[in-house]
Amino acid sequence: MSTSPSVVVFDVNETLSDLRPMTGCFTDLGAPGHLAQLWFATVLRDGFALTAAGVCPAFADLGRSAARTVLRGVDLDRGLEAAVDHVMTGFQQLPVHPDVPDGVRALRASGRRLVTLTNGSKQVSERLFDDAGIRDQFDTLMSVEDSGAWKPAPASYAYAVRACGTDPADLLLVAVHPWDIDGAARAGLSTAWINRTGAPYPQVFTPPTLQATGLTHLAEQLT
Repeated sequence: MSTSPSVVVFDVNETLSDLRPMTGCFTDLGAPGHLAQLWFATVLRDGFALTAAGVCPAFADLGRSAARTVLRGVDLDRGLEAAVDHVMTGFQQLPVHPDVPDGVRALRASGRRLVTLTNGSKQVSERLFDDAGIRDQFDTLMSVEDSGAWKPAPASYAYAVRACGTDPADLLLVAVHPWDIDGAARAGLSTAWINRTGAPYPQVFTPPTLQATGLTHLAEQLT
């Protein structure tokens, strides 16, 4: 696969957005902070399951459903629906990781087209990048809402390939999620795994074309 792609396709949730503040969203409610990770994992699980069943659910719908599930029975400082609203508002106000602005600008400065492919909504991506001052660095913001299938289903990557008008191997999928890396690789894309934590890459998944500790590190490898 090419290690000099002309189009960089970013996953958004957790790859560009920093989910760590979600812990505070749960502790604000009087709930254990670790429920934030369970909430996000539940959203992904349900999204993958419904995609396998032939349905393409909206991330926000799954987010609200998952919040009701993980918060039910917890001693909260407000009603359940108000707590669900607080979780979803917090998700919509997340910041980017510290390495993202400089990394995105460096990748754009290298002459590559930058796009996104998220399991979330384009509106959340728009807000995230506007707040970070980097919206102008991206050519197109794509969501699986328009592909009919969540990543890592093949149809999601095929949609991105068609939208970008190039060969699959000329797209570099950038993600922190090994399942996303694996799905993109199986669809013929080059891949870059962002590993900010130093965790080992799971051997059950197709290995990435590139590995980096952040976007600035990735930009150094591609220039």
